[in-house]
Amino acid sequence: MTAATGSAKDRVLIFDTTLRDGEQSPGATMTLEEKLEIADLLDEMGVDIIEAGFPIASQGDFEAVTQIAGRVKNATVAGLARAGDKDIDRAGEAVRHARRGRIHTFISTSPVHMKWKLQMEPDAVLQKVIASVTRARNLVEDVEWSAEDGTRTELDFLCRCVEAAIKAGATTINIPDTVGYTVPEEYAQLFRTVRERVPNSDKAVFSVHCHNDLGMAVANTLAGVVGGARQIECTVNGIGERAGNAALEEIVMAIRTRGDKFPFQTGVEPTMLMRASKLVAAATSFPVQYNKAIVGRNAFAHESGIHQDGMLKNTQTYEIMTPESVGVLKTSLVMGKHSGRHAFKEKLKELGYELGENALEDAFKRFKDLADRKKHVYDEDIEALVDDELVTAHDRIKVVALTVIAGTQGPQLATLTLDVDGAHRTVQSRGNGPVDATFNAIQELVPHQAKLELYQVHAVTEGTDAQAEVSVRLAEDGYSVTGKASDPDTLVASARAYLGALNRLQGKRDRVTDGGKRLHSTAPLGGV
Repeated sequence: MTAATGSAKDRVLIFDTTLRDGEQSPGATMTLEEKLEIADLLDEMGVDIIEAGFPIASQGDFEAVTQIAGRVKNATVAGLARAGDKDIDRAGEAVRHARRGRIHTFISTSPVHMKWKLQMEPDAVLQKVIASVTRARNLVEDVEWSAEDGTRTELDFLCRCVEAAIKAGATTINIPDTVGYTVPEEYAQLFRTVRERVPNSDKAVFSVHCHNDLGMAVANTLAGVVGGARQIECTVNGIGERAGNAALEEIVMAIRTRGDKFPFQTGVEPTMLMRASKLVAAATSFPVQYNKAIVGRNAFAHESGIHQDGMLKNTQTYEIMTPESVGVLKTSLVMGKHSGRHAFKEKLKELGYELGENALEDAFKRFKDLADRKKHVYDEDIEALVDDELVTAHDRIKVVALTVIAGTQGPQLATLTLDVDGAHRTVQSRGNGPVDATFNAIQELVPHQAKLELYQVHAVTEGTDAQAEVSVRLAEDGYSVTGKASDPDTLVASARAYLGALNRLQGKRDRVTDGGKRLHSTAPLGGV
């Protein structure tokens, strides 16, 4: 495919609707503070238009759009409005303090929507298009009009509506694939045809807005741009109604990576994509699937031995973009049953071990046996295979006594005594629950910067007297380690598991020095 018009690097505008269409995902409601934080980041990363909300929907939405409009420094701020006077006036009021404000008004144009949803005849819908755009244009200079369910709209009627909207003052025309129905070739041709048939089409920017019901939102979006659209409507992480929208990060990187097929450019800074993904995931409580393109946990992770061997020789063998280009720290070679000897040897070097050939072969065999039994093989599992001395790391810090006060009255208190290198230390700490209080006590006694990545509790056996098996994963300075412990008292097991992970982190700091040579240290944990 080649670009329909323009220069070798046509500018494509990025219209982010995470705060409007994205928030319409069931369960994805965000607080005002979260919306402001996301808007600030979108503005910083170079998004051209931020659709901040649907002002008529609620007072909260109106306030969010108003505040975002007043603080965004670079991007245009848009408010969505149906084709009614109250909607348009409310949107105009919300964006009036923006440096660049836009009213985005829409009405359905497909036969099924006009008959069952609007219960209006086509001529009446056409008059609504003219009236709504005219009213919006009297409030702001920048007006976008959308033909809802545009890909299922009869072509002749769609062209009539587009022509009328531009004549009434619309500066952007959006033909959305509202229900994710179209396919790439069809969508590209739709834009070519509409732009050719509408006499005044050169007076407006055409826009794509694709949903992912058939899994083709990004492909359809790019096809629409090839067909002549120069604005892309999308969301961070692809969130949105039903199956979601086209994902901003996938679109930006597809254009950046395949410039031979998509000779366009955006103003988005790609190194901020991972940061945006994490922020939106946290605000909406919508986790990103592990194998999600660009920003998924496994997007730059490799376990297959063939892949790992290729990556160690040249990263271009299996990565078409660098992790750093999207804000990911580095490629991850995940150790598992599919990993090869080359990757295992490199992992040992990373952990600070240098083994002879015989020792390496023996360790690799034991690693393979372990990988067949365990779904996830972490760094500490590999360490235990090659050095039983690591077991003594758990003896550096031990739980001597733990008393926890919990219940409905609060506050939850933990009184903890630890043996740290032979010296007893005691502290009492509060927390948001007994586990939090216990971990806070450990933090006070053993100051550290490790981040808690995982806390899991499992019953070893059935019954109320079963032992609790607790897993705690901590991360620090690029290392991730897990501590495990079992005890009939869940809180005791939790404390021991947390300390087990801390001891392993200390073991790493003690070993990985002097260019990767294994050294042992007796320095106290925590740097105090």
